[in-house]
Amino acid sequence: MTRRATLAGTTVSLLLILAIYFGSRMLRDFDSALIPYAVATIFLAFGIAYRYTVWVSAPGARRLFKRGWGSLFSAENFRKAPTALPKMIATYLGFQKFLGARSHARWAAHQLIFWGCILAAAITFPLTWGWFTFTSGSGAGPGYEMRVWGIKVLGYDSSSIIGWLMFHGLDVAAVLVIPGASYFLWRRMKDRGAMTGQRFAYDLVPLIALIVISVTGLLLTFSSIFLHGGGYEFLAILHMVSVVFTLIYIPFGKFFHIVQRPAAVGMQLFKYTARQKDEVFHCRRCDTPIDTAPYVENLEATMRDLKLDFAQWAEYCPRCKRELRGNAYLANVKKGFK
Repeated sequence: MTRRATLAGTTVSLLLILAIYFGSRMLRDFDSALIPYAVATIFLAFGIAYRYTVWVSAPGARRLFKRGWGSLFSAENFRKAPTALPKMIATYLGFQKFLGARSHARWAAHQLIFWGCILAAAITFPLTWGWFTFTSGSGAGPGYEMRVWGIKVLGYDSSSIIGWLMFHGLDVAAVLVIPGASYFLWRRMKDRGAMTGQRFAYDLVPLIALIVISVTGLLLTFSSIFLHGGGYEFLAILHMVSVVFTLIYIPFGKFFHIVQRPAAVGMQLFKYTARQKDEVFHCRRCDTPIDTAPYVENLEATMRDLKLDFAQWAEYCPRCKRELRGNAYLANVKKGFK
């Protein structure tokens, strides 16, 4: 398993290196000042491929992977429910409506972090790899051109709204991330339920890293506009260190669920198509609907793969499980004390 994961990580890293080389037109558009960021993304690619390979090697994850991605790329599912996949990608992956059922505040904070990070990644990664370049036709502005792989795709005035957004897109992302990450950090320190099982490195470090990246990024803009570059070099190094650390940390920390989530969307589609066929499994004891029959069968198979000798419990609703356990305790344990 380790050898396979290492091979997967190495392959993905090499493919990214080739993509950087050719995407930057043989490094002609590559900015040498961004080498630390580019190297960090290569380590990120290796870590994600390595961790993902290890993850799907486990019986439960492997079954989730096969069922989830099989449903995502199923021609039959697309033919019978062509709008189901786009809808689930938007609601489950994009807007995460399932979080709103738990807490509106948590949902809002998660949305701020999610879209802030998406915006930051969409800007930072292509720039780091040399895929995007911004040049001035006159050498001094105000007219600028945005080029993708050397091809002009957009021209804009630096003093326009588009120009402001182009130059301050990362500031917008930081403004989104800071309140979201701060809320979760506050909740981790105040909410007893969240504090019970939290770990500093796993739960708190990612939030602190996001805040440090966002604050130092905003301070870079503040320094260049209001302080005439005062302290810029120190802030740039601090920002770079925090970004590089976070990119390397992502595959081995809490943020790895970002990579896992698409497979969960596939599982939701898998359950949705089963409901459309009216394949609903009912509790063996009270006949209450539990879930879709294919999902229950998948869960039982996973439990057997893990050598758990109580797979049949998946065939009962939560209430019946509690009653059966209580009756078993009463019959086999409590009565023995008489």
